[in-house]
Amino acid sequence: MTSILTNSSAMAALQTLRSISTDMDTTQSRISSGYRVNSAADNSAYWSIATTMRSDNKALSTVQDALGLGAAKVDVAYTGMESAIEVVTEIKAKLVAAREPGVDKTKIDAELTELKNQLSSIAESASFSGENWLNNTSTTAAGTKEIIGGFNRDSAGLVSLTTLDVDVSGTTLIGAANESLGILTKDYDANALDPDATGTTTRNYYLIDTGTTTGTAATGAGVSLSDTTTDSEVEDMIRVVDSMLADMTDSASNLGAVNKRVSMQKDFVSNLMDSIDKGVGMLVDADMNEESTRLKALQTQQQLGIQALSIANSNSQNVLSLFR
Repeated sequence: MTSILTNSSAMAALQTLRSISTDMDTTQSRISSGYRVNSAADNSAYWSIATTMRSDNKALSTVQDALGLGAAKVDVAYTGMESAIEVVTEIKAKLVAAREPGVDKTKIDAELTELKNQLSSIAESASFSGENWLNNTSTTAAGTKEIIGGFNRDSAGLVSLTTLDVDVSGTTLIGAANESLGILTKDYDANALDPDATGTTTRNYYLIDTGTTTGTAATGAGVSLSDTTTDSEVEDMIRVVDSMLADMTDSASNLGAVNKRVSMQKDFVSNLMDSIDKGVGMLVDADMNEESTRLKALQTQQQLGIQALSIANSNSQNVLSLFR
């Protein structure tokens, strides 16, 4: 039946054109934004996952910055410790030289004084971002320092932080307010270090005197030389300095291990962020090859739909020929 009031063909063609226009809008939006899922309306589940993971990735970026800051602190402490080891090694060599008969011990002591001043300068300078792991100005032990190392989300959606713990008490060279806390300022018993010792009387020595009166001060004798210093006293000083050197070497080894772990964690966080970005992209990114092909197909369909609508509209004009 042909009707001039109801054009079924035109209505069908118009509905098809509307559907094609909607699909074209969707495709063009994906091409312009680059996202297949750009809002919750597109796919609420994927959008929710992507939004959460993007937030976590931003937190991981902050963790990466914290690891960089922590690595800098460890590097500064290790550099200071390494320099201090070189100075203490030089002090040990000077004391061995002082054991030689006929040596002017007062001249060697002048060199020792300058080397000790250098140690104090190294410890005080090894500071980064307001933290100094070699020079403790508190009367209590430095304790453990934390470096933020990770951001975690469990299956229940609960978050937590991973920290890398560094025992700074073992890296303290100078106890500025409490001499018993520093490797270079506390007492070492030369009698306990003497393999030929026959008694139990302590023979304490320390290397640097901070002059503190607030904490526990060293009670032994300072490592220094004079014309009256005996050979046995020099040997005691050598043993004490060698023991300090061993403790400092252990501390440097621990700092090196922490530095390596921080570096590995930083690389892991970087790779994890890349993996999360890749996973989010698989969920919400648009496939440009697919979308461009779809756009060309929709453009062709749109042209055909317009042609079909034009043909449907011309049918009503053909009715006029029946009345001529």
